[in-house]
Amino acid sequence: MDNKARAFVYAFLSRVFEKELGAKEIEDLKNNPELLATIGDDTKEYFEKNDIQKIQEAINIDYNSLFAINSQPVESIVVDSTGEVLVGLQNPVMFFYFENGYEIDMNRTEILAPDHLAIEFGFMQNLAYRDEDRVALKFLKEHLLVWVPPYLVAMREVAETPFYKDMCDFTVDYLLSDYELLKGEVTDAL
Repeated sequence: MDNKARAFVYAFLSRVFEKELGAKEIEDLKNNPELLATIGDDTKEYFEKNDIQKIQEAINIDYNSLFAINSQPVESIVVDSTGEVLVGLQNPVMFFYFENGYEIDMNRTEILAPDHLAIEFGFMQNLAYRDEDRVALKFLKEHLLVWVPPYLVAMREVAETPFYKDMCDFTVDYLLSDYELLKGEVTDAL
């Protein structure tokens, strides 16, 4: 998979975990059976059998239950037993961004944590666009793979809709395969 395709996947993941999906986004998904099948067969079937309004209502309730009310997809909350969002450069993810020339303007997003899953995926998207495979591999190893797989496995168990069940599985599988891909490319470049 080339870096342009990787950037697209990370942009998609960033958007899916950022906030609820709108009717236009659901319609776009509904009109893309290949993408739905890639996410999962249950998702494809769910989108084929239901109208946009019903899908939007169900998956947005599920999103809020999973990622807003009962849990937050924020690395410092998941990893740190205090349950606090670390701010500034005391946040290891924020330090990683800074150390690698990535600046986040937290005033331009509704997300309040620099280590929110959507922002971390946005970082990976930018690294793919900039062909910074070595940094992407390091970020996967030191951050995403540390907390995202166990977090999403747990979220999958409480998800109500096929979409978020499959998105949890798809995301974990994608992160692991991207790690293997990058590991091979970075090693080959040495």
